[in-house]
Amino acid sequence: MSNRLPYFLIAFAALLLLVYSSVFVVNERQQAIVVRFGQIQAVHKEPGLYFKLPFAFMDADRVQYVEDLALRLDLDNIRVQVSGGKFYEVDAFVVYRITDARRFRETVSGDRESAEARLRTRLDASLRRVYGLRGFEAALSDERSSMMQEVAAALKADAESLGLTIEDVRIRRTDLTQEVSQQTFERMKAERLAEAELIRARGNEEGQRRRAIADRQVVELQAEAQRDSEILRGQGDAERNRIFGEAYTRDSDFFEFYRSMRAYTGAFETPEGSSMVLSPKSEFFRFFNGSGGQPSAQPPQPEPQAGN
Repeated sequence: MSNRLPYFLIAFAALLLLVYSSVFVVNERQQAIVVRFGQIQAVHKEPGLYFKLPFAFMDADRVQYVEDLALRLDLDNIRVQVSGGKFYEVDAFVVYRITDARRFRETVSGDRESAEARLRTRLDASLRRVYGLRGFEAALSDERSSMMQEVAAALKADAESLGLTIEDVRIRRTDLTQEVSQQTFERMKAERLAEAELIRARGNEEGQRRRAIADRQVVELQAEAQRDSEILRGQGDAERNRIFGEAYTRDSDFFEFYRSMRAYTGAFETPEGSSMVLSPKSEFFRFFNGSGGQPSAQPPQPEPQAGN
């Protein structure tokens, strides 16, 4: 019995090796392609434990794993030309999934890098075509979503031929190139300067208009004030003349006396150093000559003194 033990151990190890070579596990993030002598025998998408023929080194059954999750392909610094002739730099990415593992194996031998290289070429061409039909502003407007849908539709056929399904296409960045950025800056600067000059000219025009209106209003107000003052002055003179007329009719002698007193006051209030020559017998001094304005009697003449 002891002589047979090594044989049992060898047989048991061979059995374990056989079982180990015949079993493989697929997790929830993988798909498994079973290839036998270069031909696809089965594709397993559900996670679990599966069996195959052993001895893969004899090219019997080999298992190739591919991803069963959403994958992302980034494409950076794509130089595109818009309808206006200017160039811009675009960053975009594609989210895809390997949905047909059999076709994926048949077309690119299950090589993800080869599939992404073909997808990248097609994405570059689609972005150039979509931007070439539009202007730069389209990527910054509501039209952006329709542009991404158009790119996704253009990629769909090529992706399906590779066993892939396009789930989403996004444009991350649309930016000016260095030379276009400088040109755009200079153009925007010139536009802002022109706009500033236009606003300044409109402001000067509005200022002149308002000043003209203010000057006209000042002239109108002054004219109205002058007119009102002349009217009031005329009314005042008329009222004064009426009062003078009533006073004259009540007592003409007193009125003449009052007028003469006012005239004396105005005449004697002359500036210092001035002189006025009038005859004492003139009509101007008639109220100084006697009562009632009549000439007074001549004062007696002094008698001459005898000389010594």
